Amino acid sequence: MSAHTPNELADTFPGDAAALHRLKQENAHFARLAERHHEVNRAIHRIETETEAASDERLEALKRERLHLLDEIAAMLETAPTG
Repeated sequence: MSAHTPNELADTFPGDAAALHRLKQENAHFARLAERHHEVNRAIHRIETETEAASDERLEALKRERLHLLDEIAAMLETAPTG
């Protein structure tokens, strides 16, 4: 497995690194979403790099979940106070 897993939150939202960090520290719901995104993203990466076997249906379900998580995270970032 490569040292860098693509689609991490910092890569997806490069201009929001400070907000990502702050929300993870201050908002328990956001922290849970970020952690779940990390878990799902790693699972997708393992499947795509053939480190872990999974059906096409399982991979597609994980990708749908990742998109849903990203949508919710993006919405929270949009409404997060700056500073």
